[in-house]
Amino acid sequence: MVERVSAAFVPLVDCAVLVAARELGFAKAEGIELELVKEPSWASLRDHLNLGYVDCAHALGPLPIASTLGVGQVHAEQIVPFVLSRGGTAITVSTRLADEMRAAVPGRALDTPAEAGGALAAALRARNAPATLGMVFPFSSHNFDLRYWLASCGVHPDRDVRLVAIPPPLMVESLRAGHVDGFCVGEPWNSVAAAAGLGEIVATKSQLFPHSVEKVLSVRAPLEGRLDQLGPLLRALAAAAEWCDEPVNRPELAARLSRTEYLGTPAEIVEAALGGLLLGVARSRAGADFLRFHGGAANVPQPEDALWIYAQMVRWGQLARSATARATVLRVFRSDLLERCVGSSAAQPARPLVAFDGIAFDGRDVDGYLARFDIQTRFVAPGSDA
Repeated sequence: MVERVSAAFVPLVDCAVLVAARELGFAKAEGIELELVKEPSWASLRDHLNLGYVDCAHALGPLPIASTLGVGQVHAEQIVPFVLSRGGTAITVSTRLADEMRAAVPGRALDTPAEAGGALAAALRARNAPATLGMVFPFSSHNFDLRYWLASCGVHPDRDVRLVAIPPPLMVESLRAGHVDGFCVGEPWNSVAAAAGLGEIVATKSQLFPHSVEKVLSVRAPLEGRLDQLGPLLRALAAAAEWCDEPVNRPELAARLSRTEYLGTPAEIVEAALGGLLLGVARSRAGADFLRFHGGAANVPQPEDALWIYAQMVRWGQLARSATARATVLRVFRSDLLERCVGSSAAQPARPLVAFDGIAFDGRDVDGYLARFDIQTRFVAPGSDA
């Protein structure tokens, strides 16, 4: 019997595993008829998943955690049994802002996130008005990565700049129209902006937080009673992820992703992004680890991944510190389901999460980790007058 499974996605290079599972027969081989539903934004994807219009989704790592906690949205429990990608996003600034950054630190290169961040801080001090920077969704690694980078360079993300949420497919046009001075988004949109001469890539996620989780498979909970459907899906995704990670397969994968029903962008830009060859400042240093689909236990939803998201939500005032919330977060990322359904070794130790500034994350001491940062946003309870 063929099981029909619908999965929502937002047009980004890191939806590749779902596309490969459908297009190359990995899902069919497991008895799954995989239907992919293209969404214009993360908000619409979230709502359609929460309402049950789709079975699962290519989701931002923090999104199912926020939904399960009911933070900033309706309460809808979700589970993450599979990580679809690690890395694959970048920070781009307008060509005008890039010129201002160079002028603010004459003679210095912008070759590392720290150097670029220092130049941005200097440029902002010379401006009469704060810069406006786009990120894709409040509950996203894009928001957290951008905030962390800014704060580490002495820029307060709630005072010194204006952060706005923009759907990924609209980022480039927002830059073209002058609505934003830069953005943090997944590929191919950084490369599209750079290819059009609109912006320069100044940092990548693989530099800011190597090996950190980006997109996940989010499924409505509970799943334990649906392992007959979930198991084949996870096996198909694991096989597709392994295929996507092979460099020899990039031309074919890029050709399929570039089609109108998926990204609708030139295949050469997609292929370059798959290999970490980004245009602009980051071109020579993005490297093979820019975007990872499978190797190094990339597909395992590790507890450290979930706790890092929890820590960022607390740091930036989205969530109060709570043992209950912490326990709930750990229930969302389910490596045990991947182990049961695929046999993937969830026992493999996770790579330590060490940021570009050298600060390592230790999920055993989240409070100690948070105490290291001077720049934070105070949590204000809903309905409070504070």
